[in-house]
Amino acid sequence: MDQSFLLMLTNLLHLQNHLDPTTSLLSDSSSSYSSSIASPTSPTSLLTSTSAAPLLFFTIASVLSYLATHHSPNKKPKTSPNNDNNNPSSPSHAAAAAEFSVSAFRALSTEHIWAMEAPLRDAQWRSLYGLSYPVFTTVVDKLKPYITQSQLSLPSDYAVAMVLSRLFHGFSAKTLATRYGLEPYLISKITNMVTRLLATKLYPEFIKIPVSRRRLVETTQGFQELTSLPNICGAIDGTAVRLQHLPSDTVNSSMYFSKYGFPSVLLQVVADHKKIFWDVCVKAPGGFDDATHFRDSLLYNRLISGDIVWDKGVNVRGQHVRPYIVGDWCFPLLSFLLTPFSWNRTGSPAQNAYDEGLMKGRKMVEEAIGLLKGRWKILQNLNVGLSHAPQTIVACCVLHNLCQIAREPEPELWREPEENGSPPRVLENEKSFYYYGESLRQALADDLYQRLSLR
Repeated sequence: MDQSFLLMLTNLLHLQNHLDPTTSLLSDSSSSYSSSIASPTSPTSLLTSTSAAPLLFFTIASVLSYLATHHSPNKKPKTSPNNDNNNPSSPSHAAAAAEFSVSAFRALSTEHIWAMEAPLRDAQWRSLYGLSYPVFTTVVDKLKPYITQSQLSLPSDYAVAMVLSRLFHGFSAKTLATRYGLEPYLISKITNMVTRLLATKLYPEFIKIPVSRRRLVETTQGFQELTSLPNICGAIDGTAVRLQHLPSDTVNSSMYFSKYGFPSVLLQVVADHKKIFWDVCVKAPGGFDDATHFRDSLLYNRLISGDIVWDKGVNVRGQHVRPYIVGDWCFPLLSFLLTPFSWNRTGSPAQNAYDEGLMKGRKMVEEAIGLLKGRWKILQNLNVGLSHAPQTIVACCVLHNLCQIAREPEPELWREPEENGSPPRVLENEKSFYYYGESLRQALADDLYQRLSLR
C-alpha cells in the first residue's frame, strides 16, 4: 500500500475521532503508519456505534482500499532486475514484449518502412536482424510457403525476424523469450524450424559447387588476379564452432574438445574469390583434425571418385592442370587440393613464391569465416542443443552467402587463432593423387617464378 493512501487513511481516522470521540480509532501513542494498520478496530465495532461517523468512515475507507488495491496504473512494483526479467507479468517485461510485439513489428515493416530513406531503413534493419530490408524480404519470401505449412500461430516474417535477431545478436532462447514475451521452449521451436528450413530448402539454391562454365571461368579468373596461379576454383579451411554447453550425457564428450580447450563442433567450408561458400560440411566433433574431417566429407568422396567434373583445363609445363582448391598444410596434398611446400618459407625461391601466391588465395576462405562469425554472433558461442548445432551453423552459412551476393557491408572480422601442425599422412588410396599433386605443385611453382622473373 503506498504512502499517499496511508496519509489519506490517517486523515480520515482523525476526522472520525473528531466527529465521534467515543470510538477513537487512533492510538494514544504516536505510532507509525504500519502499526496503525496492523491493529485496526474491527468493522463490527464500527457498525455497532451509535454515531453516523464510523459508518461513513468505514464506507469511504473500504472504497479507497479497493481502489488502491486494484487500480494503480502509474505505480511500478519494486522488484529487482532479475525478478523482473523472470516474471512475465511484470511491467518492464510487458513493456519489452510490447516493443517487440507483432503490432510493433508490423508498424516497423509496413508503416515506417516507406517513410524512411533506403540507407537509414537498411541500417536500422541491419542493427536489428543483421541484414538489409531487401535481403530480409528475400529470406521471408523463400521461407514463407514452408512456415505456412507448419501452421505456426505467428506471422512468417515475424518468426523469421525473431530467429535472425537471435542469430545476429547471439541471444539465448531465454533472453529472446523475455524480449518477445514468449516461452523459451517456443523460441527454441521456432529457431529450430527456421534454421532447418534455411539449411535444407535454401542450401541448394545459395551454396553450389561452381561446375557451370560461366561461373567456373569467373571464379578461376578471380583467383588468378589475386594469386597469379591458374585454375584455382576455391579455398578450403576448417574452424571450430564453440559450444556454450555440452550435455552431460554426451557419448565420448572428450572428442568435442578442440585443441584450444573448449567444446566445439567442426565446420569445413570452401569459398570462392568473393568469399562466398560453395561447399559446407559439419560432420565432426571439435577434437578432430581438418584432414580427418575433410576425408569424411561428401566433397572429398565426390572429388576422389571423379563425380565432380570441371570442364576447364590448362597446360602448365607439360602438366594438364584441372581446376583445384587450395588449403593450408593441415590438409592432404592431392591432385585436386594443393597445399604449400612449407609453412615457414624454407623452400626454394620458386617454392616460396608459389606458397605466397597460394596463401593469398587461401586468405579468401579465412576472411569468409571471419565474416561469418563476425556477422552471426551466435557462432561465437553456440547456445543451441548439440543435435541442432549443425543445422544452425549451416543456416548461418546460407545467410552469409545471401549477404555476400547482395554486397551487404562487411562487419569486423572475427579473428581465428593461428593454426600450426605437421602435414597429414597420405592414405593408401590417396597415393596416386598425392604424387600427381606433387608434380602439379612443382610445375606451377616453376612457371610462376619464371613469370615473376620476367617482369
